Amino acid sequence: MLKFFYNAAPNPMKIALLLEELGLPYEAIPVDTRRGQQFAPEFLAVNPNAKVPAIVDGDVTVFDSNAILLFLADREKRFVCTDMAGSERAETLSWLMFIATGIGPFSGQSVHFRHMAPEPKTYALNRYDYEANRHWGVLEKHLANRAFIVGDAYSVVDMAFWGWARLLPFVLGTGDATWVAYPHTKRLLDHINARPAAQRAEALKSRHSFKTEMDSDARKFMFPQNERLADNT
Repeated sequence: MLKFFYNAAPNPMKIALLLEELGLPYEAIPVDTRRGQQFAPEFLAVNPNAKVPAIVDGDVTVFDSNAILLFLADREKRFVCTDMAGSERAETLSWLMFIATGIGPFSGQSVHFRHMAPEPKTYALNRYDYEANRHWGVLEKHLANRAFIVGDAYSVVDMAFWGWARLLPFVLGTGDATWVAYPHTKRLLDHINARPAAQRAEALKSRHSFKTEMDSDARKFMFPQNERLADNT
């Protein structure tokens, strides 16, 4: 059975959604990053980058959420264009990588500097908040006249979007007012949220308990770079 290493963060939840949409049997294996479980030798053997998600299916191992999405969709020939030389496949790769290299990283850094980083953080927060809004604005404009991100059907690109879009008010710090600025984003998010697979994916979080406290130990595991600051004091 496929093993799915996960926590409740946006990137693993994309994979939970795809697994549920595909109806693939899988074993959900929790990796509590606030307890440092991502650095356990057993997990590093799966992903040497010490991040979730990752999957192991027989002798196949894949890590990085967008790589997993593409690998599974291609293998199952569902939720993805399989014409490797076609324009829709090219568009799929373009928007999937846009989410992988733009939406995800800038949203993540916006969350970090808005909610986690110590002061002073004005410059960094302005930088990442601006870029997060800019990237989401590109996607909002793209969705203005289309139901889905690529082509005329729901795909892995929309699943990649869903992982982060669920948290957009938290990412931008704008609460319910977020959806005034991003109505087309909200429309697609609502469409995906209504799917039974999305509801099953959300329910996955209740199978295991993850540490919620951001105490000193959690900060050490989540932000190991801060140890360098301590060494310089």
